[in-house]
Amino acid sequence: MSKMVEVKDIQFEYKNNTEENNEEQSTLAINDVTVTVEPGEFVVVIGHNGSGKSTLAKHMNALLLPTKGDVLVKGLNTKDEENIWEIRQNAGMVFQNPDNQLVATIVEEDVAFGPENLGVEPKEIHRRVEEALNIVDMLEYRGKAPHLLSGGQKQRIAIAGVIAMRPNCIIFDEPTAMLDPSGRKEVINTIKKLNKEENITIVHITHFMEEAVDADRVIVMEQGEIVLQGKPKEVFSKVESLKKLGLDVPQMTDLANELIKEGINLPQDILTVDEMVMKLCQLK
Repeated sequence: MSKMVEVKDIQFEYKNNTEENNEEQSTLAINDVTVTVEPGEFVVVIGHNGSGKSTLAKHMNALLLPTKGDVLVKGLNTKDEENIWEIRQNAGMVFQNPDNQLVATIVEEDVAFGPENLGVEPKEIHRRVEEALNIVDMLEYRGKAPHLLSGGQKQRIAIAGVIAMRPNCIIFDEPTAMLDPSGRKEVINTIKKLNKEENITIVHITHFMEEAVDADRVIVMEQGEIVLQGKPKEVFSKVESLKKLGLDVPQMTDLANELIKEGINLPQDILTVDEMVMKLCQLK
């Protein structure tokens, strides 16, 4: 089976003109990054603003093309224009602001928009819309106006619109950044469900550390480079390294670290409240 996404030694430069002398300057946003995403994998990419994580995400959907190196989606090179249509069918994308992704005045029409553009026949579109809304637990809202929904519900509709196009992979570019805690929880539960129950490959870009604890792999970016990666327990146990990068760790990991400093015998890789309760109860 081919890799879902292969990023091979890429660089990416943003070009910008300076007002003073109208000279073009470039900013290196991605610097020699190589990473592979396997089919069915749940990968979370973290890093503070300007680390390059969103730029990397946009390369996986061919929204950006590398200045150097190659990006392959299911073996298709994003630099080949003939591949773009198929790449975007294989790798869908969900962005920060759900309002910018909704195009219709009725929920089910919005979800149908993508398949209609793919030329899917009406009966199949109807089936896909119902299936997609069911997956994100929004079927009862099919006749509602999107602007009347909460932020979390709007984002779930945006996700349903991508699901209806039947991608093998969905890239989420900080999809919870503009949501309240309730909306964030709705969306994260939906993302986990897509991965575990629908076997869709997930690449999730976020700056909320708690959203990474259930991932198969966490990638940490800094100044356009991958500086750390591994399973969540491996990455988040490096508390001091992450804090030097200006990043937080999950609350329970931080608490465990502080308790260890006070001499309490706890492992450094605690990620969740349940794990913390269990370990504390095991102390003599």
